[in-house]
Amino acid sequence: MARVTKAHRPARLHLVDGTYELYRAHFSKRPGHKAPDGRDVKATVALASSLLALLHDAKEEVTHIAVAFDNPIRSFRNDLFDGYKSDVGVPEELHAQFDSAEEAARALGIVVWSMNELEADDALATAAVRFAGEFEQVRILTPDKDLAQVVKGSHIVQVDRLREKLIDEAAVVAVRGVEPASIPDYLALVGDTADGIPGIPGFGERGASTLLMEYKTVDAIPDDPAVWRVKLRGAERLGATLASMRKEAELYKKLATLRLDAPLKEGVADLAHRGVPREAFMAWCDALAVRDLRTRPKRWAGE
Repeated sequence: MARVTKAHRPARLHLVDGTYELYRAHFSKRPGHKAPDGRDVKATVALASSLLALLHDAKEEVTHIAVAFDNPIRSFRNDLFDGYKSDVGVPEELHAQFDSAEEAARALGIVVWSMNELEADDALATAAVRFAGEFEQVRILTPDKDLAQVVKGSHIVQVDRLREKLIDEAAVVAVRGVEPASIPDYLALVGDTADGIPGIPGFGERGASTLLMEYKTVDAIPDDPAVWRVKLRGAERLGATLASMRKEAELYKKLATLRLDAPLKEGVADLAHRGVPREAFMAWCDALAVRDLRTRPKRWAGE
């Protein structure tokens, strides 16, 4: 059998959760940075630095890439449930950098999906499923639990850059105790504090995963725990609670289910990263008085 060389392997697609990366950048140890007009742009500059590190990471072998942002941090889900995550409590100096973060990513030659009504996670999920057949592997760069629902074998995976962990389908089952398709049901039962989903009282990770490994969806779990095909401590109480909160569980599952129809206009060729556009990047550095990143790009577009 002929050896498949690096040059002949199909490319990876890297899908970056820009909102997560921006938050991570804001709370990083990177020194503060002010733009010439006095704006706090530490998170923006730290984000650009992080994206440059990704583009140059020999292990990641970035050839095709896009980054998605929540801008604003509100979506159709806020209309469905008042308690869903919003921009309430976001530090003012961070909130003011969402537009500039997108500008930074574009200055690096990266496709940006700025989401309004839908969320960044919807864009990432849509792209992962839509383009999976075109790549050897799709790597979704975020540890967010909800993206696990589109993980498939070792073909669509998540990458937690901070902890240097790869999350494939086996890891999802090992950590959550459910298959990827059951993640929305799992989050409906146990809740997701990051997204403001309260969950069903009494359901912990073990109870939820035990039921869902057997029944797959919340809808399929019988109201009467006496007929459950699995044994759970406190089953009678859990069954009664779930029976009385079916509508809530249905809503929470809807909140946790990612859309796969985000309006992404780019095709595979558009996602190819051909290097950092020198003029645009230098103009961005000048606008924010960034000096330490000017020589960081290792590949310039068209050169």
